[in-house]
Amino acid sequence: MPDLASPDIAVPLPPGAHAPAPVHDVASAVAALEEDIVLNRLHPRERLTEDELMQRFGLKRHAVRDVLAELTRLGLAERRKNVGAEVRSFTVREVMELYAVRELLETEAARQVPCPPAPEDLQRLIDVQRQHDAAVAAEDPRAVFRTNLAFHQTLFGLCENLVLQKAIQEYARQTHSIRFSTLVSADYRSRARHEHWQMIEALRQGQREVLVALCREHITPSRDGYLAANRHLQEG
Repeated sequence: MPDLASPDIAVPLPPGAHAPAPVHDVASAVAALEEDIVLNRLHPRERLTEDELMQRFGLKRHAVRDVLAELTRLGLAERRKNVGAEVRSFTVREVMELYAVRELLETEAARQVPCPPAPEDLQRLIDVQRQHDAAVAAEDPRAVFRTNLAFHQTLFGLCENLVLQKAIQEYARQTHSIRFSTLVSADYRSRARHEHWQMIEALRQGQREVLVALCREHITPSRDGYLAANRHLQEG
């Protein structure tokens, strides 16, 4: 999967832009910070301070601590001794291991989905992909991120193993912060869109092994892009 978060107060807004209104609840704050991380408004090892988050989201300190705890649980943030909470960064080994698990899970799901699926299920996937096409054409990274997630959730949702579906979503979320290097690339967005349509066609034609191969190859660019872009952190 191309490999399916709103700006932190420490990040300057573009000229003419307005600060978003406070969201006033933990779930919305977590979703906003998740997008910040994916869209590189927050960078690996950037600090997430309670005071700044309280000011940005209009939350009490105990609620902000819940936000940070949830980001940590989701694998998007981490706590470092004498530093506090910060955006999670990954070692080479962590990246390789996470993506190895994703490959196992997603290729196994591709082996289990009905191939071809029921016509209404295939049409639902096509409809989601058309939304992704529109987001790519509009060059809207936030919409690309969300519609990409929707495509893969719909695809793997065809697998009847609910535990496998949940595991795929969990490990995909843990790699959200790895995806930015490819999300911002117009060439990669175009490639991902094309690969999505190849997956749809493989499903339509009942070509399971083609689908499995596409799912395997689809996730590697974000892995490799992150490792290249953050080599300085890994060396440090």
